[in-house]
Amino acid sequence: MHHFGFPLEASIIFFSVILLSIYIDLVSHRHSKEITVKNAALWSVFWISLAMMFYIYLYFRFEPEWADLYLAGYVLEKSLSIDNLMVFTAIFASFGIKGRLQHRILYWGILGALVFRAVFVIIGTGLFLASPWVGFIFAAFVLWSGWKMLQSGDDNKEDIEDYTHHWSVRLAGKLMPIFPKLEQDKFFIKHTELNETQLSSVTRKGLRYATPAFLCLIAIETSDIAFAFDSVPAVIAVTQEPLLVYAAMIFAILGLRSLYFILAALTKYLVHLEKAVIALLFFIGIKMGIQSWNHAVFDTGIHISANISLFIVLGVLAIGVLSSLVFHEKEKE
Repeated sequence: MHHFGFPLEASIIFFSVILLSIYIDLVSHRHSKEITVKNAALWSVFWISLAMMFYIYLYFRFEPEWADLYLAGYVLEKSLSIDNLMVFTAIFASFGIKGRLQHRILYWGILGALVFRAVFVIIGTGLFLASPWVGFIFAAFVLWSGWKMLQSGDDNKEDIEDYTHHWSVRLAGKLMPIFPKLEQDKFFIKHTELNETQLSSVTRKGLRYATPAFLCLIAIETSDIAFAFDSVPAVIAVTQEPLLVYAAMIFAILGLRSLYFILAALTKYLVHLEKAVIALLFFIGIKMGIQSWNHAVFDTGIHISANISLFIVLGVLAIGVLSSLVFHEKEKE
């Protein structure tokens, strides 16, 4: 099978749709005060529809197998994002961020994720194509991520980690002066905007001061970069085509902000979904290990096609959701 590469037509359509969608999203939420579950659900439908339209385009314009590879990567990235959203919830709780400000921070955080994902995808696919042995390292990354999630289990689920002392926040505090209180939706506040009482609480004098909103954004970006070390190798395990990997990840990330507000309302019901994500990580890690072995050592005869990968990803997620709905234990008074 030939490499998909970077067809000019597909690249232009993809990046044009992404830029137009980001602009529409920015204009639509410029004056929004509160993101409701209904609003988030409608935007989630929009982002998912957009991703499926790109799948249909790949299916009929190119070979169906390319479309299946893209869709498998998209569904996998979407499912792995669930764990990242849980971390976002803890970060917002640590900084006392609520409502509209959550939306603003997630917007800029996701824009940063688009850039970082591009760098990770280029490096990751380049390394993988350079040597099949790199696949074993990627497989180890994915398996280790699944093992860490499995080890964490359900212990201390009610204890929220305090991200106000995260290393990235401490580093930001050393590089710039901090005003420790939220000031509307501002990331920075000028020295001239503070009175004497407020100035007494800053970490040190300066022309501008970073607010907790900016520190929260730093923590969000840092956690997303750490998350990319798990998700990028996992999607590369499905396909090593850079454009398909990046398209799958970007379409999934663009809907992440809307998904966050939906998941925040449904977290207490989807109690077994994390187990499904863990199972997927182990499946992807083993798949990549077998695939690398076939190329680097000898052909085992075991080949997992894009269709099978897609069905397994969808099936495991469906089991996680259905088991959560069927076996959900109601809290006792």
